[in-house]
Amino acid sequence: MEPTPEQSPHHAYPDHWEADVVLRDGGTARIRPITTDDAERLVSFYEQVSDESKYYRFFAPYPRLSDRDVHRFTHHDYVDRVGLAVTIGGEFIGTVRYDRINDQGRPASAPADEAEVAFLVQDAHQGRGVASALLEHIAAVARERGIRRFAAEVLPANNKMIKVFRDAGYTQQRSFEDGSVHLTLDLEPTEKSLAVQRGREQRAEARSVQRLLAPGSVAVIGTGRTPGGVGRTVLRNLLAAGFTGRTYAVNRAFDEGLTTLDGVPAHRSLGEIDEQVDLAVIAVPAHRVPEAVADCGEHGVQGLVVLSAGYAEQGSTGRELQRELVRQARSYGMRIIGPNAFGIINTAESVRLNASLAPESPARGRIGLFTQSGAIGIALLSGLHRRGAGLSSFISAGNRADVSGNDFLQYSFEDQDTDVALLYLESLGNPRKFTRLARRTAAVKPVVVVKGARHSGTNPPGHAVPVSRIPDATVSALMRQAGVIRVDTVTEMVDAGLLLAGQPLPAGPRVAILGNSESLGLLTYDACLAEGLRPRPPVDLTTGASPQDFRDALAEALADGTCDAVIVTAIPWVGENGEAETGDGEVLAAALRGAAAGGPAKPVAVVHVEIGGLAEALAAASSTAAPRTRPTTLAAQPSGPPAAPAPTENAPQEAAGTAGAEEGEPPAPPGRIPAYPAAERAVRAMAEAVKYAQWRRQAATPGKVPEFLDETTDEPGAAVLIDTLLGATPDPRGRPLTHDEARELLGRYGIPVRPTLPAPDPDAAVAAAARLGYPVALKTTAPHLRHRADLGGVRLDLADEDALRRAYGEFTELLGKPAELLPVVQSMAPRGVDTVVRASIDAAAGAILSFGLAGAPSELLGDTAHRLVPATDRDAAELIRSIKAAPVLFGWRGSAPVDTPALEELLLRLSRLVDDHPEVVSVALEPVVVAPAGLTVLGASVRLAPPPPRGDLGPRRLPNY
Repeated sequence: MEPTPEQSPHHAYPDHWEADVVLRDGGTARIRPITTDDAERLVSFYEQVSDESKYYRFFAPYPRLSDRDVHRFTHHDYVDRVGLAVTIGGEFIGTVRYDRINDQGRPASAPADEAEVAFLVQDAHQGRGVASALLEHIAAVARERGIRRFAAEVLPANNKMIKVFRDAGYTQQRSFEDGSVHLTLDLEPTEKSLAVQRGREQRAEARSVQRLLAPGSVAVIGTGRTPGGVGRTVLRNLLAAGFTGRTYAVNRAFDEGLTTLDGVPAHRSLGEIDEQVDLAVIAVPAHRVPEAVADCGEHGVQGLVVLSAGYAEQGSTGRELQRELVRQARSYGMRIIGPNAFGIINTAESVRLNASLAPESPARGRIGLFTQSGAIGIALLSGLHRRGAGLSSFISAGNRADVSGNDFLQYSFEDQDTDVALLYLESLGNPRKFTRLARRTAAVKPVVVVKGARHSGTNPPGHAVPVSRIPDATVSALMRQAGVIRVDTVTEMVDAGLLLAGQPLPAGPRVAILGNSESLGLLTYDACLAEGLRPRPPVDLTTGASPQDFRDALAEALADGTCDAVIVTAIPWVGENGEAETGDGEVLAAALRGAAAGGPAKPVAVVHVEIGGLAEALAAASSTAAPRTRPTTLAAQPSGPPAAPAPTENAPQEAAGTAGAEEGEPPAPPGRIPAYPAAERAVRAMAEAVKYAQWRRQAATPGKVPEFLDETTDEPGAAVLIDTLLGATPDPRGRPLTHDEARELLGRYGIPVRPTLPAPDPDAAVAAAARLGYPVALKTTAPHLRHRADLGGVRLDLADEDALRRAYGEFTELLGKPAELLPVVQSMAPRGVDTVVRASIDAAAGAILSFGLAGAPSELLGDTAHRLVPATDRDAAELIRSIKAAPVLFGWRGSAPVDTPALEELLLRLSRLVDDHPEVVSVALEPVVVAPAGLTVLGASVRLAPPPPRGDLGPRRLPNY
């Protein structure tokens, strides 16, 4: 009898294989290893599978499993024999198993690296992506256990299973043998398999949010019997918004004779409702939430909005309650917004959902809003309402135990009603995934982010995710690289969102300024210069300007090919009696809208001072920018049977309201013209639009990694060297490399480091200089003096032995004994600009490439630029040019420009090294002297460690709590 896992201590139950996943239709399921306790579940599962599916699995009629079958399918060693199950509500809905085999197809153990794999999915759950998710996870398990290939026998009629293998993206071979299709899959991830995996993830997660925002029916659990209270408030708001689906009030304390409440059916439990409820809003005390969740799960509810408080925000006990809430909901296939949530809103005409505590549903618009804070959510809703802006959707996630900003980005990417995504985040949770999703979304629509807790590094209450150690400035740089518009305040987020949602993107930084106040025009001009824009001299229309004068001037500015955007400034004009008049804001707004409608598609913003009704009139545009052709994947309509997801090729196209004046495109219809009470706010919003538009244009033609890197790098040699240096049992803390070890490793990637020789005494220093050749430098390598020429730790241009001996004596007299200074001798490099190039691995954000000038001023001012690895040629060029001191590299004050192409090549080589070898957890090249021709790396420190886990490269899974 084969040993059970309990009898094999080396093969203990692998709990890290457990994972919650989102299926194709947006529901969730749990994947876990099959254990000896699953016999009854397996038998029950098999009884619910059709005879046809059983035939496809066993190639013969197989009505029931024998005791021997049950034992074989539930007893695994988790190495050579592994079984995984997908469960919902604790019951199996699909299984997969692999058995390691040798070249003859017989059972084997390592080092055999092939396994036979077979799947079985319950018929009722076929088409939900169960088998695809199982393949991702069983392939990851197999790779972990040293298996490199899967073999599968499939009947030709089993088209669904053949498609699962074919569409997975792995390298595969197919042949027809003995009446069946023989498939062999190479399990090494490929670009295609990773793209397939991420495409499935995107569609599934977007669909899961869409199910929450567009339900066909809503039950409010915890609706009070008397007016007031959270539940009754949500019910009132649902009805006031005109929700198009069916609404139910649920409270176990209702009298048995109560049948309606506020005009909707009233029930004591979900079991009394005749139909399946799509969305449940839970507003009961925390101790009663588990009962409500179980009721929802047992009656097929698709998603939950948990308004109840008393969870992780209240300490360790609450954190455990929150984790159990997530586990319970996911076990039934439900996703959660909350707990401690403010609610959700969908303004689509076919839905009109206000399942929130917001007393008034916002107007319909084209801005999507996600916030982790209810208080911030209230402020944003109020601010947008005051300025006449509408929303497409709103999610206030509270403790963000499940649905996150990443899910919202997945949804916003495809949502045809959203042109701009606004997010208030207090953490990124999974920064690698966030930057990947943000980059893809920003390529088709703007993403504006305010990040709270910038300096505390906090996570949402109850979350167990890696805390990023990188400074906030680095986070900003990485967001910019991904196309995210990061602003500092919620006011700035609203300012930018209004402009981006209502106006086309500017084609460049040239700004025309016109208005009836010379002073306000000058303030606007100065603000443009401060934000890096190129303003034209303001056009003063004088205080006597009429609305027609504004219209003519705006039309002329828009028609001028030398300007890319227009900012209009307006103050109350002076009447004939000399008194200031507020004027008719609607008349001026109509004049400005008319000019914008008749001119080329350029963004227009208005700065006004106390002109009554102007902002409201400008917001009430006569023609709102309409979206271009978009996919219908996430059409806002009440939930019914899950719609078939669109293929990944149908990525959303940019909306006309946010499109720039691209060549060959027709002008966009006029949108709402945003109005601002201060010039600085309007200019800052315009500057963000300019930078984003430039990023969009560059992103249309992605950068590349030059081919010469493949020809001049020794990746296999570096891998062998790294394995040797780490040893058979590497220290988890890692180890720093010696100077010679670092030189050898960097040399494998074409990064030469100038050698140094130790100089423990003057004679050794002279001998070293004789080997290297004069002139030389004498340097200390003591940690407190290294790279500190200002403290006397470096002596340069020592031309002969006398100069070297004299410098050595001064060195030791001023700074200490040689044993403390650890001096070295190095040959002089050509003169140039001293720079610093670094690469490091952050547990949360991944590999980061950094660049700056060497020296204390750059460190004190934080003048360092950052990019995510792998870096492209464009990333390297931008990295060099994005620091404030960049002019020093390009001939500042008459100096000779340095060899920036050589510097870009160095950045690319270092990026390639840390991307190819995650064991290289940090590299510092300091200083790198960049001369007019070439560069010299004078110092290098490298640290190796076992590579941190890369969750973004593994199979799809939701965060564990």
